Amino acid sequence: MSTQQGTSPAAVTATTEGQFEPKIIAFCCNWCSYAGADLAGVSRLQMPTNFLVLRAMCSARVDPEFVLRAFAKGADGVLVLGCHPADCHYIGGNYRTRRRIALLKMLLEQYGLDPDRLHLEWVSASEGVKFQSTIKDFTEKIREMGPNPLKEAEEESARVKGESHH
Repeated sequence: MSTQQGTSPAAVTATTEGQFEPKIIAFCCNWCSYAGADLAGVSRLQMPTNFLVLRAMCSARVDPEFVLRAFAKGADGVLVLGCHPADCHYIGGNYRTRRRIALLKMLLEQYGLDPDRLHLEWVSASEGVKFQSTIKDFTEKIREMGPNPLKEAEEESARVKGESHH
């Protein structure tokens, strides 16, 4: 995508067709969901392009701090994708992930973020279509929710600081 001079790619994405385009981070386990993402790509399945896949060896290796930092840095939504329960290459990693995501959702609520901005899904290596539908559905859900309120609060704070210095 080409951008106009002086316009960042993010600004172009956010204003495409006058519609908010969310920034989504997708943490994928190496063995299943990353391979599912790859299958979706090589199958040329149509899906939004406003997500970034970050590979982890196991969904259990996605530290809660990574999720919180993604939101603090401006992500509008975070997906954690792993192997189906009982199919984890590290035996019980995805069971730990399920408990961790439940606790993280409670923590997000305490910080004033809608817990639905964080989503856990099981996607196997052979489920490229499921990866595609998960990305499409989650992107639409986040689009309806609007921008990350932490990002808006930070922008407002910066604006107020800028005005007070003049």
